Amino acid sequence: DPQQLRLRAWVNGEIMQDASTAGMIFDCAAQIETLSTAFTLEPGDVIATGTPAGVGMLRTPPVWLAPGDTVKVEVEGIGAIENPVIAEPDDTGLM
Repeated sequence: DPQQLRLRAWVNGEIMQDASTAGMIFDCAAQIETLSTAFTLEPGDVIATGTPAGVGMLRTPPVWLAPGDTVKVEVEGIGAIENPVIAEPDDTGLM
Protein backbone atom coordinates (compact mmCIF):
# COMPACT_ATOMS: atom_id res chain seq x y z
CA ASP A 1 0.00 0.00 0.00
CA PRO A 2 1.72 3.22 -1.12
CA GLN A 3 -0.14 5.15 1.60
CA GLN A 4 1.41 3.09 4.41
CA LEU A 5 5.17 3.41 3.76
CA ARG A 6 7.67 4.64 6.33
CA LEU A 7 10.00 7.40 5.09
CA ARG A 8 13.24 8.18 6.89
CA ALA A 9 16.23 10.45 6.32
CA TRP A 10 19.57 10.57 8.13
CA VAL A 11 22.39 13.09 8.02
CA ASN A 12 25.72 11.67 9.16
CA GLY A 13 23.89 8.77 10.81
CA GLU A 14 21.51 11.00 12.80
CA ILE A 15 17.82 10.52 12.04
CA MET A 16 16.39 13.82 10.80
CA GLN A 17 13.04 12.75 9.36
CA ASP A 18 10.78 9.82 10.22
CA ALA A 19 7.27 9.86 8.81
CA SER A 20 4.73 7.86 6.81
CA THR A 21 3.10 8.36 3.44
CA ALA A 22 -0.16 8.14 5.41
CA GLY A 23 0.47 11.77 6.39
CA MET A 24 0.59 13.08 2.81
CA ILE A 25 -1.79 15.97 2.03
CA PHE A 26 -2.54 14.51 -1.43
CA ASP A 27 -2.35 10.72 -1.64
CA CYS A 28 -0.34 8.92 -4.32
CA ALA A 29 -3.36 8.00 -6.44
CA ALA A 30 -4.64 11.59 -6.51
CA GLN A 31 -1.22 12.90 -7.53
CA ILE A 32 -0.90 10.36 -10.34
CA GLU A 33 -4.43 11.12 -11.53
CA THR A 34 -3.80 14.87 -11.59
CA LEU A 35 -0.37 14.66 -13.24
CA SER A 36 -1.53 12.22 -15.88
CA THR A 37 -4.10 14.74 -17.11
CA ALA A 38 -1.22 17.05 -18.08
CA PHE A 39 1.28 14.54 -19.52
CA THR A 40 1.95 10.85 -19.97
CA LEU A 41 3.70 9.17 -17.06
CA GLU A 42 6.24 6.57 -18.16
CA PRO A 43 7.80 3.65 -16.24
CA GLY A 44 10.71 4.99 -14.24
CA ASP A 45 9.30 8.52 -13.89
CA VAL A 46 9.83 10.03 -10.45
CA ILE A 47 7.19 12.24 -8.85
CA ALA A 48 8.76 14.57 -6.28
CA THR A 49 6.11 15.24 -3.64
CA GLY A 50 7.85 17.32 -1.01
CA THR A 51 9.24 16.33 2.34
CA PRO A 52 7.92 15.35 5.79
CA ALA A 53 8.57 17.24 9.02
CA GLY A 54 12.18 17.56 10.11
CA VAL A 55 13.51 19.89 7.42
CA GLY A 56 16.82 21.38 8.57
CA MET A 57 15.94 25.02 7.98
CA LEU A 58 12.92 24.74 10.30
CA ARG A 59 14.91 23.27 13.20
CA THR A 60 16.08 25.40 16.13
CA PRO A 61 18.85 26.13 15.45
CA PRO A 62 18.69 25.45 11.69
CA VAL A 63 20.71 22.51 10.39
CA TRP A 64 22.36 22.96 6.99
CA LEU A 65 24.12 20.35 4.87
CA ALA A 66 27.85 20.93 4.36
CA PRO A 67 30.53 19.36 2.18
CA GLY A 68 31.58 16.07 3.75
CA ASP A 69 28.12 15.26 5.14
CA THR A 70 26.40 12.04 4.11
CA VAL A 71 22.64 11.91 3.48
CA LYS A 72 20.70 8.64 3.45
CA VAL A 73 17.02 8.38 2.57
CA GLU A 74 14.87 5.27 2.77
CA VAL A 75 11.39 4.29 1.65
CA GLU A 76 10.18 1.18 3.48
CA GLY A 77 9.91 -1.82 1.20
CA ILE A 78 11.61 -0.04 -1.70
CA GLY A 79 15.12 0.65 -0.46
CA ALA A 80 17.58 3.34 0.54
CA ILE A 81 20.07 5.59 -1.19
CA GLU A 82 23.05 7.30 0.39
CA ASN A 83 24.93 10.25 -1.09
CA PRO A 84 27.83 12.43 -0.02
CA VAL A 85 27.46 16.21 0.03
CA ILE A 86 30.19 17.82 -2.07
CA ALA A 87 31.28 21.41 -2.50
CA GLU A 88 29.59 23.36 -5.25
CA PRO A 89 32.00 24.39 -8.01
CA ASP A 90 32.76 28.10 -8.22
CA ASP A 91 32.22 30.04 -11.46
CA THR A 92 35.50 28.68 -12.83
CA GLY A 93 34.15 25.13 -12.55
CA LEU A 94 36.69 24.29 -9.82
CA MET A 95 35.87 23.22 -6.28
